[in-house]
Amino acid sequence: MKDVKCECGHVNPHGTVFCEACGMLHVEGEKEKQVLDMRYEGSARRSQTYNKMFIDKVWNFFSSVKVGVILILITLIASALGTILPQEMYIPGTMPAEEFYQSQYGWFGKIYYQLGFNNLYSSWWYLILIAMIGVSLVICSLDRVVPLYKALKAQRVTRHEGFLKRQRIFGITSSDNVDASFSKAKEHLLTKHYQVREENGDLLAEKGRFSRWGPYINHVGLIIFLIGAMLRFVPGMYVDKVLWLREGETKVVPGTNEEFYVTNRKFILQLYDKNKDKAYGATLSKVGNVAKNYQSNVTLYQKVGHTIIGEKPKLKKIKDYNIRVNQPLTFNGYSLYQVDYKLDELNSMTFTLANKKTDKSFGNITIDLYDPKSKYVLGNGYSVDVLSYFPDFEFSKSGEPTTKSRIPNNPAFVFRMYAPDKPKGETSFVAIRQNIEPFGNNEYKMKFKAIQTKNVSGLTVRKDLTIWVIIFGGFLFMFGVIQGAYWNHRRIWIQRKNGQVWISAHTNKNWYGLKREMETILDGTELSMPEDQLQAERA
Repeated sequence: MKDVKCECGHVNPHGTVFCEACGMLHVEGEKEKQVLDMRYEGSARRSQTYNKMFIDKVWNFFSSVKVGVILILITLIASALGTILPQEMYIPGTMPAEEFYQSQYGWFGKIYYQLGFNNLYSSWWYLILIAMIGVSLVICSLDRVVPLYKALKAQRVTRHEGFLKRQRIFGITSSDNVDASFSKAKEHLLTKHYQVREENGDLLAEKGRFSRWGPYINHVGLIIFLIGAMLRFVPGMYVDKVLWLREGETKVVPGTNEEFYVTNRKFILQLYDKNKDKAYGATLSKVGNVAKNYQSNVTLYQKVGHTIIGEKPKLKKIKDYNIRVNQPLTFNGYSLYQVDYKLDELNSMTFTLANKKTDKSFGNITIDLYDPKSKYVLGNGYSVDVLSYFPDFEFSKSGEPTTKSRIPNNPAFVFRMYAPDKPKGETSFVAIRQNIEPFGNNEYKMKFKAIQTKNVSGLTVRKDLTIWVIIFGGFLFMFGVIQGAYWNHRRIWIQRKNGQVWISAHTNKNWYGLKREMETILDGTELSMPEDQLQAERA
């Protein structure tokens, strides 16, 4: 498609409604309109001009504002679906996710998991929706801002009669003292901070053009914001993990590629004392114990060298630190926050193998509830096998023993007890306050002796390299909103034609403010106030 050369000599792209330089109309249909559509200065938008190739159809699809709005609505609905039930990253890691959703929310939770809504915000189709919104923003902006910029840059002071007549504010004045009126009007325009250009004795006054770029800066901010949000799914850019650490336990810090380890040396809980903290006495009497401070005294380690699978890593001590609420341990871009705790969580249980009749003891076994052994040898021919272990015991609907989680809240065991006179062993099911002999009366029993507990610290591991991208995108977005909302692009054309003065004006919004300003500009001159053609037409 060839460019169109105007009578004024300016070459316009194919599809231009009126000349970018002089404003002469090029489309017959526009000549019938009383007021021109000045939204894009009559420029030729690619989406309105080309529609032959596949790339044209893709461009035209994404350049549609309607398509962009539909994509946003679909994404909002999808985002709302992800808030009906907790996302998988926020549920306890005590059992498989599918079991958790089904046990907690029934058939609806099962369907919710099967549809993939448990990890909705990181799903491939949700990311595609976000990417499509980004593409739509880019194409919508380029399709409009580039032609608009070229048209505004190419505009001349002297405009075609058809352009002036079809501005919303237009008027003609006959004056005997044109030069004096021009000088006075120019003086007023400069006082109102207009940029005034002169050409062939005509005036073009313009101010606030930068407000036309507000929506496009807004779009750029949104695009950067979306990029920052999508960067969170790039490994190493964003970490938000929960770490439960028992006293004396050493664990790898999640999200560090097994480079850093942390040991919980001691957990400390301090409560308000209503006798000492008298300011809170009334509150404490009502609500009971309230935590004044809880902290984890930890040691941070870094792995040295490489390790093979199953080998214990070599660790180098980095530092000791006391993690308190809002006082995280910060290292290498990561932060460890104190967010929760559990007091006196079961850690190990001690049982005695004894004769049921005589209550004679044949030895003790201590079972680590987080890492139980399968066999315990007591000597003299006595031993105990752990056939089954249920950390959080309950009976299923079918009557079979099962566990609700991997946390030892209600531990239960199936033991096989061996003795010299019982080489085939006897089976016993032992839980808290329960001792069941499923195969008849036994001669031996596992008698509960003691428990050992430990305090547990709830820590959150965070690393966010995307926050500055998101903040910058949000700043640009708000800057674009302010730029486009609080300033107006105003232009006033004053031209001499055959002893008359033609005055036209245009603004992208706030026509009332423009008309008030023009009254001030024309005050003291022989130029009459032009009329609002749209208002006159409605009247």
